[in-house]
Amino acid sequence: METLLRIPMSYEDYRALPDHTRAEWVDGVAVMSPTGPRRRHQRAARRLANLLEEALPGCCVDEAFSVALPRNRERLPDVVVFDVEPVDEVPIRQTPVLVAEVLSPSTQGEDLLRKAPEYAEAGIGQYWVVDIDARIIEVQANVDGRWELLATVDGASPTADVPVGDHGVVHVELPAILC
Repeated sequence: METLLRIPMSYEDYRALPDHTRAEWVDGVAVMSPTGPRRRHQRAARRLANLLEEALPGCCVDEAFSVALPRNRERLPDVVVFDVEPVDEVPIRQTPVLVAEVLSPSTQGEDLLRKAPEYAEAGIGQYWVVDIDARIIEVQANVDGRWELLATVDGASPTADVPVGDHGVVHVELPAILC
């Protein structure tokens, strides 16, 4: 299993990385995947983004777009949803309605242990975690700066209707996201 690269560098050097580089900025360190995401990962992220875009028509849905977080951090969620079209800047400084991460063996620890509390601290309303290998989607709601499980979509419960604040309800079908 490949591991994430952690390379200390200035923010200016980080911003000067080539556009195609999948990197995040955390406390003076660029966190990078040595290879890009796998096809299954990208497919699940695209399908989830399409579902969210259809279910939340008043929102702006993007894939892999850099978001500024508190305490000198910049993360790149696999899917990010905003309540209005954000200003066209990198990173986006507007707080997302929700973010989603599709787990990969090399990023699972980062996504679950490091990013989750950062997203909660930033005031993001929901955190969706898609585990392709376990065939499960967990939706967590931010309650007073910590995550509480809102819905689980898995083999035992392959569908769920997930409310996203006052933006709408997302009807999630596991086979539609994970093939």
